[in-house]
Amino acid sequence: MKNNTKTVLYISYDGMTDPLGQSQVLPYLKGLTAEGFQFHIISFEKEERFEVHREHIQSICDESGIIWHPLKYTKKPPLLSTIYDVVRMHRLAYKLHKVNHFSIAHCRSYLSAMVGMAMKRKFGVKFIFDMRGFWADERIEGGIWSLKNPVLKVVYNYFKRKEIQYFQQADHIVSLTYNGKEEIQSWESLKSSELKIEVIPCCVDLDLFDPKSIDFELVKSLRGILGYSDEDFVLGYVGSIGTWYMLSEMLDYFLVLSENNSAAKMLFVSGENPKTITELAERKKIDTSKIKVVSCLHKEVPLYVSLFSQSIFFIRPTFSKKASSPTKQGEIMAMGIPLVCNAGVGDTDFIVKKYKSGSVIETLDFESYKENILISEVFETADIQFGAEDFFSLKQGVSRYLKVYQTVLQKQD
Repeated sequence: MKNNTKTVLYISYDGMTDPLGQSQVLPYLKGLTAEGFQFHIISFEKEERFEVHREHIQSICDESGIIWHPLKYTKKPPLLSTIYDVVRMHRLAYKLHKVNHFSIAHCRSYLSAMVGMAMKRKFGVKFIFDMRGFWADERIEGGIWSLKNPVLKVVYNYFKRKEIQYFQQADHIVSLTYNGKEEIQSWESLKSSELKIEVIPCCVDLDLFDPKSIDFELVKSLRGILGYSDEDFVLGYVGSIGTWYMLSEMLDYFLVLSENNSAAKMLFVSGENPKTITELAERKKIDTSKIKVVSCLHKEVPLYVSLFSQSIFFIRPTFSKKASSPTKQGEIMAMGIPLVCNAGVGDTDFIVKKYKSGSVIETLDFESYKENILISEVFETADIQFGAEDFFSLKQGVSRYLKVYQTVLQKQD
């Protein structure tokens, strides 16, 4: 191989100071650096997060020999600010390539892929499309874009055309789910294309999410602070409550649970405004004294999860969610906590059933909730934790990315 064949430009429109940058980008790149790859990262950072976390992210990069090129994310005016950011992304990528002669452009999602595809055409750089999901459809289904807006309809159609080009021209594609991979392979416009697709879900750091590393005295103390007894049944939720997570339906499930189990409590480990949750609970006639909302640092999440008797997440089962891998699933399973989830989201229900790690509710209604609660199947902690290690481990994720890189570099001239 040439001296520059292991130099990689990683391009992300998400920030490394964002939670996903810290959990779903840097750990993989650290692992791949240990395999002999040199990384440069272009990312777009939100000002507030950048000020708070810049030094921490820089120290991670310095320790791993990763060279970070943060750019400021611009939000306004809509569309024009994004075009401006993409132009800056192009310019910096080209400038860095002239000095570093990248072998691979690893592009996280659709906007970054515009640059990676251009670098392949102009410089012959290998292009990895790490799609992360059906981005344009997510923006429609999430209510961010409306097809009733003629400008946004043009933008949506533009990216659906680009999507096909990305799949056709990428030297390798990374999908978060097998469901997403099968969907792509079913498209008539891609039937004649030889697509190389590797499935790599959102992985989990099993050293952090390890029940054996949790201090029992801290757990006992936290129970006391939250007012939980050893007999309480704690239904837990982790993460934000945003576009995709079905808060109303999850509260309905808890309502049915509390009617059938007087010891039921619900704990939200979330940075969400507690009023968002408690006001909706009040409208549903739920006793809000049974609901607690706490915020904590990411490194503290395993401690709070250790209080859960069961965890829940319901996600809107739209088309774009075929390609989604909830980060929280691997984290919850790593802690050996059984899940309650809905069907039709990525590989979630397949994984839950395969590893006997919880229950999948096909129809989100009161009758189904009651039936699920009354069945009350016992799940084995060891089975759940094995599933996390077998499917979601960070070590597995790094290994799969290494396979992608090696496959791409085998084609190097």
